[in-house]
Amino acid sequence: MKDEDIERPQAMKIRQGIQDAMTQSLPEKRFSESNIDLVEVDIELNNLGWNFNNFKILNLTDIHLGQWINPEYLDELIDYVNTLNVDIVTLTGDYFSYNFTDYEKCLEKSLKKLNANEGKFGVLGNHDHWMDAPKVREIFKNAGIIDLSNAVYTLKRDDDSLNICGVDSCTVCADDLDKVMSKMPENIPSILLAHEPDFALESSQTNKFDLQISGHSHGGQFIIPKFETTPFRGPNSTKYPVGLYKIGNMVQYTSKGLGTNSFRIRINCKPEITIITLKTNKKRKIEIE
Repeated sequence: MKDEDIERPQAMKIRQGIQDAMTQSLPEKRFSESNIDLVEVDIELNNLGWNFNNFKILNLTDIHLGQWINPEYLDELIDYVNTLNVDIVTLTGDYFSYNFTDYEKCLEKSLKKLNANEGKFGVLGNHDHWMDAPKVREIFKNAGIIDLSNAVYTLKRDDDSLNICGVDSCTVCADDLDKVMSKMPENIPSILLAHEPDFALESSQTNKFDLQISGHSHGGQFIIPKFETTPFRGPNSTKYPVGLYKIGNMVQYTSKGLGTNSFRIRINCKPEITIITLKTNKKRKIEIE
């Protein structure tokens, strides 16, 4: 799946200059737990080993640092995330919007202190490519984050394994799903990190992935009450803009993300931190003596 607009949007410096002024004028600049939606989702995976039952994945996405979210806010949010005691943290893209230079060190500092028991894993979003993809990857390296752009990392617990896979942004045609699949150990439950949720149309057809985790849409920044969906859908988030979906044999989860783009408006659509708890569908034999 590709998107026609692969070039960096024009007039980024002007847009970011306006955005900086608006962000600094905000009355509240600090993180507050009450303003975040901590979404907890249980997902059952086929053939997940018992050693990974109740395995917790915390996903952060669409920080858009410098566009409404300032460094102080992010740093305090990371402090909060570090209290949640999860197994791994996944990051699914768009760490910046239109300005890289002023926020590079701030992002690295915050991501470096992000804690996870068994690792931190990330992929890039379209805005990261429009800014400076090699430097974002350097931030990952310095912050101890494993870059899963078109790559695979296999976690092991005794005799059980779990593939954590990632695909680069399809908006800028950086995705290479064939490369990912060529690296995957076979017959192991597999999770795919993909910035754009509609990439699930392609990944689900492979029957290689049990779960895809995405962001990109910001939940449309407006969710219709009672219907839990949004009418505002952009490129590569028209099919699966928010929440949980079943696509063939694969589950897709789309986070509402942390930041916003263009307008600082969220209606019935709080910024989101997601905790996904994996469940096994295997039966366990209990010996009775």
